[in-house]
Amino acid sequence: MRYREALEPDHDFDLIVLSVPHHRLPEATAFLSPRVGQATVLVFGNLWTEPSAAIGALPVDRIAWGFPQAGGGFGADGVLRGGLLPSVVFGTLGQPPTERERAVRQAFREAGLRLKEQPDFRGWLWVHFVSDAGLFSQGLRLGSLSKLAGSTSDFREALLAGRELLPLLKARGVDLRRHRGGVLLFRAPTWLTAPALAWLTAHVAPIRANFAAHSDPDAEEPREVCRDTLAEARRLGVAVPRLEAAEPSFAREVTG
Repeated sequence: MRYREALEPDHDFDLIVLSVPHHRLPEATAFLSPRVGQATVLVFGNLWTEPSAAIGALPVDRIAWGFPQAGGGFGADGVLRGGLLPSVVFGTLGQPPTERERAVRQAFREAGLRLKEQPDFRGWLWVHFVSDAGLFSQGLRLGSLSKLAGSTSDFREALLAGRELLPLLKARGVDLRRHRGGVLLFRAPTWLTAPALAWLTAHVAPIRANFAAHSDPDAEEPREVCRDTLAEARRLGVAVPRLEAAEPSFAREVTG
């Protein structure tokens, strides 16, 4: 594979895949804005701000929205271990896909991936974000997400942390009725779901490998997800006691 570390404004790329942690998006969009050329930009990852704000100065009519179905991480040896599912999520923000968005979908379809559509992609992204926050908060409390694997009691706390975040989604205007599948795990009885997740993460090889790969105790993204979720809960006055209790594990250090 050939890598390029420069992107000239007169490039001839048709598609730019922008897949970075949500807290790096402002930096990435600032870099890309004067270099988009004629390309479509696929925003391909977590968001916690309004989508229109997340893209910065990128032209709205060049944007497509999606989310990868993959997971993994770098081990202490610097090797990336992960998995890629045979499907990918695409979404729209209340409008039918544009010609550019349809072309991006076709490219992924021709690559052999199945497409899943989310008509309320903003809501879907925010549900996914707080789901991450619930899991990350308890993983960080233990040291890393990998330490959740196989632990019924810790998964129970993670699920309850996610449940406490559902009112935050409502306060942000998300219609949870449109995302019943996405929130079912957090609303279901934990006596049923926590043991099931513990068993899956301990015995199903792809899931076990995915959790094991999240072993870096210094990983920045889980902390940023928890920080931003807690900041929004405080701004809106939503009680999130389990996320609050985990704050020492992800709070920024104050120096000077």
